[in-house]
Amino acid sequence: MEWRTIPREGPIINYMLRAPLPNPGRTLRELMSRGTVVMPGFYDAITASAAVRAGAQAGYISGAAVTNSQLGVPDIGLVTLDEMASQAARICQVASIPIVSDADTGFGEAWNVARCVIEMERAGLAGIHLEDQLMPKKCGHLDGKDVVTTEEMVRKLKAAVAAKSKSDFLIIARTDARGVEGLDPAIDRAKAYVQAGADAIFPEGLASENEFEAFRSGLEVPLLANMTEFGKTPLISAQRFGELGYEMVIFPVSAMRVALKAVTTFYGQLLAAGTQEGLVESMTTRAELYDLIEYPAYEAADQRWAKGSGNQT
Repeated sequence: MEWRTIPREGPIINYMLRAPLPNPGRTLRELMSRGTVVMPGFYDAITASAAVRAGAQAGYISGAAVTNSQLGVPDIGLVTLDEMASQAARICQVASIPIVSDADTGFGEAWNVARCVIEMERAGLAGIHLEDQLMPKKCGHLDGKDVVTTEEMVRKLKAAVAAKSKSDFLIIARTDARGVEGLDPAIDRAKAYVQAGADAIFPEGLASENEFEAFRSGLEVPLLANMTEFGKTPLISAQRFGELGYEMVIFPVSAMRVALKAVTTFYGQLLAAGTQEGLVESMTTRAELYDLIEYPAYEAADQRWAKGSGNQT
């Protein structure tokens, strides 16, 4: 997919206010039909831009990464629908690729889930995933979780499907039941979620390739794998997930972890030495940043608008 640039002539304002893909869900489905889709995680517009520039064809917005980076608090369900939807809208305006977003438990009950779908679809996303955890939720790779009944999750999924305005918008059902009830009950839940209308299943907290294979054997719909670090899942390559039959692989918090490590190192050295000189070589340059955010295009437009704008007497 080509890197989309702001047109040197034409309605830049329209570009900034309109989601770049008319039907991102359809685009993502087309990508999945051709093989496993690698979906790097990002948490704001600049990281999304960097992912697209690096060649990402699809992406993922992690609720944990948004919660940690924007609120500075743990991922325990404190982020709101408005905060997630507005962040998603800003990201979709700069990244012309299909993007799936974390939607936690749907921010409430069935009617809240319906509104969640409406707002997230309006933001320009390709889809969302909804999880079956009981609030207050936790990271899927932590112990001490609990899950709602299958019937409650089915009710939420039916509301989500009914709220879609585009049939291609993906409703992905995430189940955290593996760590609570066991593998087989989690697969049974996933089957019920598919019956309720889920377009894809996200089995969270799996502990081995054999468990990923079991989900693939038990279901025919597209599957999403979470390749996070420091969790219950061993590191598995996207290529291997393709061999296991998974259509999507997300890397939700990897970029934030790398960035935070670099930022922490920088602050420590700056405060110890009183200068940033030793780290300049590891920085993105001013020219590289301006190239990423396409600053020259904005300056060119400003110059065009300034021509002939003097007072006429």
